[in-house]
Amino acid sequence: MDTIKGTCLPLIRRLRSAVLLPLALCAAAGCGKEKAAPSPPPVVEVVDVVQQDVPVYSEYVASTDGSVNASIRPQVTGYLISQNYKEGDVVKKGQVLFRIDPRVFQATLEQAQGQLAQQQARWATATANLKRIKPLAAQNAVSQKDLDDATGMEQSAHASVIAAQATVDKAKLDLGFTRVTSLIDGVAGIAKAQIGDLVGPGQIGELTTVSTVDPIKVYVPVSEQQYLKAMENRKERPNGSTLELILANGSTYPHKGKITFADRQIDPKTGTIKVATLFPNPGNLLRPGQFAKVRALMGVDRDALLVPQRAVTDMQGKLMVAVVGPDNRVSIRTVEAGQRVGQLQVISKGLKPGEKIVAEGVQKVKEGMPVNPKPYVPPNEAETSPAEKKPAGTSAPRTTGKR
Repeated sequence: MDTIKGTCLPLIRRLRSAVLLPLALCAAAGCGKEKAAPSPPPVVEVVDVVQQDVPVYSEYVASTDGSVNASIRPQVTGYLISQNYKEGDVVKKGQVLFRIDPRVFQATLEQAQGQLAQQQARWATATANLKRIKPLAAQNAVSQKDLDDATGMEQSAHASVIAAQATVDKAKLDLGFTRVTSLIDGVAGIAKAQIGDLVGPGQIGELTTVSTVDPIKVYVPVSEQQYLKAMENRKERPNGSTLELILANGSTYPHKGKITFADRQIDPKTGTIKVATLFPNPGNLLRPGQFAKVRALMGVDRDALLVPQRAVTDMQGKLMVAVVGPDNRVSIRTVEAGQRVGQLQVISKGLKPGEKIVAEGVQKVKEGMPVNPKPYVPPNEAETSPAEKKPAGTSAPRTTGKR
């Protein structure tokens, strides 16, 4: 029995090794498991590079001002007794804005009128005396000296009347100046004096300002090079370029403007020249002192290439786009950009008309990577119904100006 046991043990061990070794090798090799499937190419949205003419604009920082600004100042000294307008309202030429206490000026006028009456009476007496003496002098009934004295008295009295009349006229003017009126039609500003203040020349320099704001003047400081270019453009367009005004909130003012004149010289401190433009301002929406941008049409970029701005990526100062080839593989390409046109970007170098670029999903792709391209749907079109959507790359892009 012991002999049989000793003979079978080595055999059992060999059989066990023969069974376990293949099982271990199979486990190490991953037997019984399926091979991992390759990941599908990422889905990206693509758009065609569109070619069309694009208007070329230049934008300049500008500020608004009244076409006429009248400083309302007191011309006589006195106490302010009333304010006859509402600040910020439209006033008419000749409308009374303030009143100064008129009592002193009324008394001065009455005194001057009294003195005028006295001088007129003296002149009348001297004139009558001269009329009596002239016939007598002709008959040698009176001396020549008497005639000369009568003539001198009449002329002196006449001069006194003229002086007294001037005093009356001055008193009337001063009394009229107690009614401070607007010299132009326009919008009246905030009052710089209060009722009860002593106003007048040397007291309070300015009571308020009235500005004509329709049309409104918009000043644009431009460099010497920009000025010369604008003048060349004006020669090509004798009627002048139509100007657009971009307000501080980013909206485009609905009315167009034109250049009216340029200042007489270049500012030596800034190297710029001030150009004045005029814009219609019905309803007085625009007021002096606002900041805006003036956009001028400088020309047309013929056959420009346009892509969505979101398709262009800035990588360490270089602009890149992802181009999808006919084999649906990505090629990362460096481009040069021109002006922006709404939500589109002009590409001046690096692309060809009709090429497809990635507009959505740029962050998913790398050089040579296969992709699954789908038509790009702009956000404003994605909100519409599917029946209203247009295929990507088939519609002409919108621009911000008219050709």
